[in-house]
Amino acid sequence: MKYIIATILVVLILLTLPNKSTKMNTLLPHKTILAFGDSLTYGHGASYDESYPAHLSSLTGHKVINAGMNGETSDEGLQRLPKLLEDKSIKLMILCFGGNDILRRQSMDALKNNLKTMIRMAKAKEIDVLLVAVPNIGLFGLTPLELYEEVAKEEKVPLLDGVLANILSQPSLKNDQIHPNALGYKQMAEKIYKSLVENGWLAN
Repeated sequence: MKYIIATILVVLILLTLPNKSTKMNTLLPHKTILAFGDSLTYGHGASYDESYPAHLSSLTGHKVINAGMNGETSDEGLQRLPKLLEDKSIKLMILCFGGNDILRRQSMDALKNNLKTMIRMAKAKEIDVLLVAVPNIGLFGLTPLELYEEVAKEEKVPLLDGVLANILSQPSLKNDQIHPNALGYKQMAEKIYKSLVENGWLAN
């Protein structure tokens, strides 16, 4: 009987311990951030040095690779990611995909699975992930997509939600209906920087 009780106690202790997969590692000065996504990452609507990765590099002092590709869907991004992850200096990936999947009315289940696969690829390389949610673009404006919250919860990664929806709802911050302008990308970088501090990747 005492062995059964001891076993139960061990299980209870394990259940109350924090999940190690949610613990973020502070970025060392020489480590790299990978900004991976589509035109929102590339910086469409502004000059290349006004993209959010460029602003984020200035804010953090870290090298930030702008791996954004205009017009790319999550299917295409999934094929491109393995080569990028070969860079051993990368310790954090900022993942922002979904706009082109939404615009082309592709499967949201496929988008969700692609995002989950990308996150798992990064984790397999011991790279942390920050997921950035893209809003649904419909006839009635911008609305949240629950799949981002689901992915973040299932894969145990932090989620930055609402930032793009907020930027794209302000005419002064956007270049067109789906892309920020230079000021919008700057604000996007500032919000991401704040999230990196809050999640422990960067010291305040």
